[in-house]
Amino acid sequence: MEFFFEQLINGLAVGGIYALIALGYTMVYGVMRLINFAHGDLFTIGSYLGMTILASYAVAEYLGPFIGVLVLIMMVMILVGIIGVILERVAYRPVRQADRLSAVVSALGASIFFSNLVMLIWGPRFRVYPDDILPRITLNILGLDVPLLRILVLATSLMLMAILYFFVQKTKTGTAIRAVAIDHGASRLMGINVNRIISLVFLIGPSLGGAAGVMIGLYYGQVNFTMGWSYGLKAFIAAVLGGIGNIPGAMLGGLLLGVIEALGAAFISTAWKDGIAFIVLILILIFRPAGLLGERIADKV
Repeated sequence: MEFFFEQLINGLAVGGIYALIALGYTMVYGVMRLINFAHGDLFTIGSYLGMTILASYAVAEYLGPFIGVLVLIMMVMILVGIIGVILERVAYRPVRQADRLSAVVSALGASIFFSNLVMLIWGPRFRVYPDDILPRITLNILGLDVPLLRILVLATSLMLMAILYFFVQKTKTGTAIRAVAIDHGASRLMGINVNRIISLVFLIGPSLGGAAGVMIGLYYGQVNFTMGWSYGLKAFIAAVLGGIGNIPGAMLGGLLLGVIEALGAAFISTAWKDGIAFIVLILILIFRPAGLLGERIADKV
């Protein structure tokens, strides 16, 4: 049982990261009916920006390890969010009225561009995060020694998800996002600036992906320019599992996928870790194509 709970905590920590990335997919799909294939690469950019800021400016040394990491995550979220807004303005808005194939091709082109840009700037090799940022502390929880880093990753992920859910549910702007998710034309008639709402979604989604990128770097200690594809694919599976376009569904799907992967790798085989994710995707598409909580944010949130 101790081993089971240890893997459960590992799965929840990684699942929280999956959920943050999945939220970017699901928010964009909710308002534009578009899968943003470049989202995984924005996550990668976030991880590299976090590594660069840590190595260049030593925020953890000036502000302390915990405040320093929080400031680092906020800085990366802002930077990656700005990149997301620029991406929407340059790559997606010009083809918004065209057929969906044009938007898909534009998204794939943006993904290739960002992936190669990261490789040119930081190089093709694995890059290592500084390993002395957070103290190596373990906490005893119900008799189980849990590394502090895992708890911080899970807590930060849950906090960001809670803030997003409150924003979408309880604020006027969140109501506008849900209205745009239902119908662009009717939203314009109600006085909502649809372009501004879409830009806001491309600010929030990539910023959450950037935060996930920093946490992946801290959690595993290394990053590479191709990881956006694998993590982006896992996050997409998580979004489909919970219900694409559904914000609570993306949260639930990410956490569930992380737990399923961790338990599968522990009790079946680590070689099946990626295969298990695809088996989950196939099963959910066969038995519940709309996802566990359904598809549309406007209908379910």
